[in-house]
Amino acid sequence: MIDPVTAQDRCAKLLDAAKRHGATRADAVASASSSESVSVRLRKLEDVERSESEEISLRVFVGRRSASISTSDFSAAAFEELAERAAAMAGAAPEDPYAGIAEPELLARAPFPDLELEDTSEPGPSSLRAMAEETEDAARAVGGVTNSEGGSASFGRSVAVLVTSSGFVGGYGATSHSLSASVIAGEGGNMQRDYAYRTMRFAEDLPPPAEIGQRAGTRAVARLGPGGLASGPMPVVFDPRVGTSLIGHLLGAISGTAIARGSSFLLGRLEDELFPQNLRILDNPHRLRGLRSRPFDGEGLPTLPRALVEGGKLTGWLTNLSAARQLGITPTGHAARGGSGAPGISATNVHLEAGTASRADLIADITEGVLVTELSGQGVNPVTGDYSRGASGFRIVNGEVAGPVAEFTIAGNLLSMMAALTAADDLEMHRAINVPTLRVDGMVVAGE
Repeated sequence: MIDPVTAQDRCAKLLDAAKRHGATRADAVASASSSESVSVRLRKLEDVERSESEEISLRVFVGRRSASISTSDFSAAAFEELAERAAAMAGAAPEDPYAGIAEPELLARAPFPDLELEDTSEPGPSSLRAMAEETEDAARAVGGVTNSEGGSASFGRSVAVLVTSSGFVGGYGATSHSLSASVIAGEGGNMQRDYAYRTMRFAEDLPPPAEIGQRAGTRAVARLGPGGLASGPMPVVFDPRVGTSLIGHLLGAISGTAIARGSSFLLGRLEDELFPQNLRILDNPHRLRGLRSRPFDGEGLPTLPRALVEGGKLTGWLTNLSAARQLGITPTGHAARGGSGAPGISATNVHLEAGTASRADLIADITEGVLVTELSGQGVNPVTGDYSRGASGFRIVNGEVAGPVAEFTIAGNLLSMMAALTAADDLEMHRAINVPTLRVDGMVVAGE
C-alpha cells in the first residue's frame, strides 16, 4: 500500500497540473486502504475477503467557482487530463461566495501530534480465522443458543494525505482490528437474534474473542420469550449501545451546515439552557488510539479538544470553512473529507461524561419503565426534533430489570429529552461516540 511520502508527492504533482490549467487555488486528497476479513459459521469457513484501493481527489477553484474530481490512475498523463477537466468544470460551475480553501494563517503546523493510530502488528488469514472461530465458539457455548449467523475477525490499514495550494502538507496512517459474532437463541416461533462486536486501533486493546462471543450469546438468550408492554408515559432507560444514537442526533443538529440552512431544531438555541447543568459532552480529536482521532481536519485546520455541552448550554456550532463563512464565525476544525466533493462536517471522538449513580441506582425508583437495548426505524425529524422509533429491550418493574419486551415504540421530542437526561456511572470508552446508561423521564411508550 502507498506510503504517506509517495501520497504527498502525488498530491503536489496534481496541484501543479491544476495550476497549469488555470486553477487559482486547489487542494488534493490522497487516500489508500487495505483490509482483510475472515468469517466462519458453525466452525466452517464462510468467507475470506481481501480488498485494496488507492485514490486521489482534486478540488480546484477558478475564482469562487469550484469542481471536484477523482481518479485511481496516477500517471502523469492522467494527472494532466484530470486537472484540465476539473478546471473546465469549475469554470462552468455557479459561483459560491463561501467556497475556498484555508488561508495560510489558519492552517495546522507540523509537527503534528502522534495520536497512536497505527499498529505495527498485522494478523494473517490463519490468525484471523482462529479468532473468528474462537469468537463464534464462545457464543455457541452459551446455553440456549441454537444457531449461528457467524463469527468474524478483520484487520484494516489506511493512509490519508492532504496538500493544499496555500501551503498545507500533512498525512497519517491508521489501523483497525475488529471481532464480531451474531447468534440465534431458541427454536421455532421463539427465536431471538443478537450480536456483539468491538473495533480498536491496536490488537492489544481488543477484548479476548471469547468475551465478545459470550456477550453475543448471552444477549440473544436474554431476549427469549418477549412479552408485551403497556402504553403510556414512563421513564425510558437507554443502554449505552443505543444511547449513542441520541448524541448522534445532537451532532447533526449542531452542524454548521444545518444551522446555515435553517434545518436544525437547535436553531436559535445557543443561549438556552437545554441540558441539566451537571451534564457535559466532550469532543476530543486527540484521544490516543481513538477511532475518530485526527491531527488536522479535512481542510488542514488544527483540531482541538472542546466541550460541546457545558453548564447546560451548547458551546457553539461545528463548522468547516464554508459553514463558518456563512455563519460569520471562526472555523472549528471539523471539516471531513470522504473522496471527491466539498468537505462535510464531522465530530471526532465524542463522549457524554459519566454520572455518579450506578445503573442499578439509576433505575431503583422506577415503578414501571423500560430499558431499551435495540432501536429500529428512522422516525426523527431534524427540523422539529420530534422523535419516534421502534424499540425492544426489557421491562423495569419496581426498580428491577424484568423480562424482555419487543415491538414497542418510544416517542418524545429531542429538546425535552435532552433536558431530562440523567447519566449513570458506567461509561466505557471504546466507540467513536461513548455514553453511559442514560435515563429519560416522561417519554411516551406505545406497546400493546
